[in-house]
Amino acid sequence: MLETVDLRKVYKRNIAADDVNLYLDKGESVGLLGPNGAGKSTTISMISTLLKPTAGEVKWHGESVIKNPSLIRNVLGVVPQEIALYEELTARENLKFFGKIYGIKGKQLDQKIDEVLEIVGLKERQKELVKTYSGGMKRRINIAVALLHEPEIIMMDEPTVGIDPQSRHYILEMVRKLNEEKGMTVLYTSHYMEEVEKLCDRIYIMDYGKVIATGTKDELTSILSSEEAILIELDRDEPELVEQLKSVEGILQVIEREKAIKLIVPKGSRMLGTIFQIAEQLETQISSINVQVPTLEDVFLHLTGRNLRD
Repeated sequence: MLETVDLRKVYKRNIAADDVNLYLDKGESVGLLGPNGAGKSTTISMISTLLKPTAGEVKWHGESVIKNPSLIRNVLGVVPQEIALYEELTARENLKFFGKIYGIKGKQLDQKIDEVLEIVGLKERQKELVKTYSGGMKRRINIAVALLHEPEIIMMDEPTVGIDPQSRHYILEMVRKLNEEKGMTVLYTSHYMEEVEKLCDRIYIMDYGKVIATGTKDELTSILSSEEAILIELDRDEPELVEQLKSVEGILQVIEREKAIKLIVPKGSRMLGTIFQIAEQLETQISSINVQVPTLEDVFLHLTGRNLRD
């Protein structure tokens, strides 16, 4: 349905997207996962024809989008990372304005506005000025704009950044329903691991402009199939314990978190005794310790050597 081939964007000496190859089949929900600055937004902008690539190709049903941008523009909805609304207008007035840009008019436009307001849960607040909305409500109207023309595919660029947990939950559930119940194809970019795990059939992991891994959640976590994770929870941060654990032979990675430490070790390495011994020597109080299956975040750290939110 949609494919990029060696897609590249270079700004002087900075390579923002480096030969990105990805595809989406009809009805799929695909995640583009990576930290800030990984190249996700640049890739989305090139696919949606908002940014001209330095090299490479975007294909829609086998035809070149670079040569003929209208191929995809008529069937694509884009939810940008930044809020793109007129704050001095009401929600309904914003939707009417953008609907006319899409070429929708009259009773059809009114009907479409009612439908998308229902989807985003803001029908009761439609006559209020957007400037009075919370951040989460603005993002929901942003999504409503992208849905007005009933796109075949929707691209969402970090749609839950900076919003409250309730709005975030609502948006995630809405995206799931659009994909599963309406069959809409979704390309969803995020640096929140749990969102991509919840919503996406397949995942592309990006870092420094490159796609460094791709597959289903199970396929990606199988990269660490011979390893396991040990989560140590503490009463307070213990930098000395972190340093000691880094020097232990057999511990592959030490991930420091707030009042916790996560270790990646070979499966069956019997490392618990060593951990307790070091903690006792340092007089460190361990609240709990659990052996876990490695997660997507562990895979990301394994591939890049840095935490997802760095």
